[in-house]
Amino acid sequence: MSVARPPSGLTATPGDGSPQRGTEQGAGSSVRTFGVLLMTFGSPGTLDDIPAYMASVRGGRPASEEVIQEFRRRYALIGGSPLLRITAEQAASVQERLNAAAAPGERHIVASGMRHSPPFIADALAALAGAGAERIAAVIMSPQYSPIIMGGYHRAVDAARARLPEHVSVTVAGAWHQHPLFLQALSERVSEAMERLPAEARATVPVVLTAHSLPKPVVDREPHYLDQIHETVRAIVDRAGIPDDRWQFAYQSAGHTPEEWLKPDFKDVLPDLAAAGHRHVLFVPTQFLADHLEILYDIDVAAREEAEAHGIAFHRIESLNCSPPFIEALADVARRTLDAADLTTPAFSGDTAGVATLPSPVGEGSGVRAAEATR
Repeated sequence: MSVARPPSGLTATPGDGSPQRGTEQGAGSSVRTFGVLLMTFGSPGTLDDIPAYMASVRGGRPASEEVIQEFRRRYALIGGSPLLRITAEQAASVQERLNAAAAPGERHIVASGMRHSPPFIADALAALAGAGAERIAAVIMSPQYSPIIMGGYHRAVDAARARLPEHVSVTVAGAWHQHPLFLQALSERVSEAMERLPAEARATVPVVLTAHSLPKPVVDREPHYLDQIHETVRAIVDRAGIPDDRWQFAYQSAGHTPEEWLKPDFKDVLPDLAAAGHRHVLFVPTQFLADHLEILYDIDVAAREEAEAHGIAFHRIESLNCSPPFIEALADVARRTLDAADLTTPAFSGDTAGVATLPSPVGEGSGVRAAEATR
């Protein structure tokens, strides 16, 4: 598939992730505008927004006061989630990268849109169309893809299409879990974290690579999703040069529901590491693309407490956030999705010849309710 050299000359997205119309290149010039939407789960903007946010996550049903207070505690402990801000920064960085490589007479505008909190996906798509975009690539901010698990994003886009002018097209990307630049960005974070370890621990520290847990009945309907996770994990350890006897895979952020969730949980592997005499552990979240609750609480607080309770010093890689190779990966996914806009279905083989899409049991509070894994 051909890779277009996208649009130029657009102002950066403002802090709320909404698009801005750029300056036209000279009087009477004709500039073709392309839109890109980075879609993610969302986050409460303040502690007072938690009830509405949790109700949205639960399909409109209010959460119990017990659940609300628990999430208030978690968000307060981490000082609030930076997800909305970071996703807007990622959008601005992708826009800058796309426009730096744009063909003459073309430009990109890039925005962020959320499933469960403002700026909502529908509003962001309408803003992109209003800023002049006639072809829009919608990229789910998670590298693996499942039509079942990611179905909520497709439904949100489909609902938003009814509000857009007929000439505006929206194409949702496909899985990009093996994109070389995404894997490079993660392996670089691993190498950087290794360098921060005490010198005596670098050659022996066990590495725990994690992904968001899911209810087993959901995964039974979509087994290829787990294949994608394990392909990502394998590629990361190979690129980072981690021997097979020094790494293991575990799940995190399982929901508190009666359904069976995927295991092992990271809590299950720490006792064995302590029993083997290890005094350091390095956590490598493989799905999360920005700091948010599942990183700052589930890993930095809960996993750290578990590790230290077993006498193990806790370490974690830095999140991707606006890592340059990661931003370039997102820009490439957007380019390829725009190039493939005429295809009836998104496609991405995982190498440099495809298009992209992603899933979302990955999101703040997404483990609250098992049924949300089918959102």
